[in-house]
Parts: sequence; structure tokens; C-alpha cells
Amino acid sequence: MLKVTPKTKKILVPLISIFAGFLVGALIMLIWSYNPFEAYSSMFSSALGNMNGIGETIREATPLIFTAIGFAIASSAGFFNIGLPGQAQAGWLTSIWIVLANPNMPKVILLPLAVIAGALAGAVVAGVAGWLRAQFGTNEVITTIMLNYIVLYSCQYLMQQVMSSKLRIDTDTTKTITANGSLKIDWLSSMFGDSRINAGIFLALIGVFIYWYLMKKTTTGFEIRSVGANPYASRYAGMSTKKNIIYSMLLSGGFAGLGGVVQGLGTYQNYFTQTTSLDIGWDGLSVALLGGGTAIGILLAAILFSILKIGGLGMQTIAGIPYEIVSIVIAAIIFFVAIQYVIGLLFKTRKASVEEPEQKTDGTNTANTTSTEGGQR
Repeated sequence: MLKVTPKTKKILVPLISIFAGFLVGALIMLIWSYNPFEAYSSMFSSALGNMNGIGETIREATPLIFTAIGFAIASSAGFFNIGLPGQAQAGWLTSIWIVLANPNMPKVILLPLAVIAGALAGAVVAGVAGWLRAQFGTNEVITTIMLNYIVLYSCQYLMQQVMSSKLRIDTDTTKTITANGSLKIDWLSSMFGDSRINAGIFLALIGVFIYWYLMKKTTTGFEIRSVGANPYASRYAGMSTKKNIIYSMLLSGGFAGLGGVVQGLGTYQNYFTQTTSLDIGWDGLSVALLGGGTAIGILLAAILFSILKIGGLGMQTIAGIPYEIVSIVIAAIIFFVAIQYVIGLLFKTRKASVEEPEQKTDGTNTANTTSTEGGQR
């Protein structure tokens, strides 16, 4: 075992998980007579080899940052929020609907309104699960899974039966949103080879900073982490467990909703019927796990997943390797992250050194002398 500091170990374990995941993918390619060097070379060249690829990689990472933050907040409070896909979908449909219904509203009003409305929609969905957990102790895993299906089919109903036909092309697709409600920036897209990169990345970076500041510098973040670490001790210390459960789920759903917002207002510019839960929800969960729940970890993990997703398409077209291999690599990485305890056994954490008490010239212990003198006073 190698002796490392706790901080170094926290960095090494996910790095080894990533390496092991790529190694598993390489072995599978070799079994099926594919060249792993050619595959990974085409993957990284497609994702990072030109400005268009870089732009698409950043664009792909943007919603993952939001959904990963959403999962990390709930996880800090001790909850497993699997409702990220539904919360993101609620944010997507809501933001698009707001923009389509107000085509003549000034951008300075409409865009913030749509973004906030999308975040609130995601927060409401997650808040339902949080309220049920706080009031009745309902398992949030079950409720959030069920809410994914409720949101999936509710969005389909709302779009096909409630939304005005003037806002739709047909029953499955809305019209494209107007420029005054879009996150698309022409100069940014042109800079990155006419890719679909949009202002959502700036919102995501702000979101990363807010997440870091919230969890590390605010009383709310401290209470959320305390409740997650030990709800009984937190209650004894005067913290409201129920309040923090609901707060954490509202914040979690709000960030997940923003993931759907940037998909709608940034990437696709419309909404279309979803036949299954959104991938950005499940991928965001994986990103949060790989990133260790830290702000910088989430940012880096989101970029890695985006490279795998965008580069995987190039691996398929350039090297002729099935895209499913990328899914295997991602699954392997998450598998090794999940068993990080086993990987952690490779390292032995160094214990913090304890300073020896200062000795007086007569051989007596300074600390003991001070204690005795204090007692005599």
C-alpha cells in the first residue's frame, strides 16, 4: 500500500477508476478485434481536435453540470435523488412554453423569466418528494422514480392536449423559439466552428460557483451537510431536519430543472415529445459520483463524460467501432467509482503528525505545568 494524504487519496481514487474504465473498454475492443489505440485516438480528436468538436463538447457538458449539482446537493443531505430526469424535463417544457407564449416580450425580461420558471418547475417536482420524506418518512428513491414517469407522461399530455396548437408544429414538436428567448449567441457559436455551444455554459459556471459558496460558506449549506452526516445530532443542535430536507430537495430540483432549461433554450431551441427519461438526468448522477460531489470535481467529470459522448460518435464514424463501446466504458468507470472502497485499499492514509509537548530545561512538561498552575489559581 502507498502512503498518501487524505486529499491525495481523494484525487487518486477517481483517476484510477477512470483509467480502469478505459482499460476495460480497451480489453473488450481487443476481444472483438478492434484497435483500442485507434479508437481512443479518434474519440479524443473528434471531441477536442477542432473548434467545432470543442464547442459541442462544452455544450454537451453544460446540462450535466446542472443535473450533477442537483444530485450532489441532495446527496449532501443524505438523499438519493433519482428524479433528475423528470425534474430536468419539467424545466425544459416550462421554459419553452414561457418563451413561445410571449414572443414579443423584451429579451431582458423574457429570458430570465423563462430560466427562473424552468428552475422553479424542477424545484416543485423535487419538492413533492422532499415534502413526502419530511412529513411521512417516505423513501425518496421510490417517490423520485415514480415522479419521473408522472412528469414524462404529464409533459406529453400537456403538450398534446393543453398547449395551444399555435405554439406547435404538430402534436409531437413545438415551434422553434424566437431569438429574444434563446440562449444561443451567434458570436460564441461562430468562435467554436458553428457548434451549438450557447450561453448556458456561462450559467453553468455561475451555478458551480453558487454551489461551492452555498455548501461551504453559508449556514444553509452547513445545515444541509450536518443533516446528511447525522440527522439526530443536527436535531439536538437545534437544526430543523424537516426544513433542511425540503430545502435540499428544492435546491436539487431547481438545479436539475436548469439542466432542462439549457437543453431547450440552448441546444434544441424547442421541445419535442420524449419517449423515455432524459439521459442528462442519469448522466448527471454519474458525473456527481465521479466528481466526488465537489464543485471542481463535477466540472471536470462533466467535461470527461462529454468527451466520451461526443468523441464516441467520432469513434464510430472514423474507427468503425460501435458506439455501445462508449457506453461500456462509461459503465465501467461508474462501476469502479462505486467500488472506490476497494480501490482505496491500495492506499494507506497518513496520520496527521502530533507535535510533542515542549519540555522545560528542568525536564518538566510545559502543558502539565500550565494546567497545574491554572488549577492553583
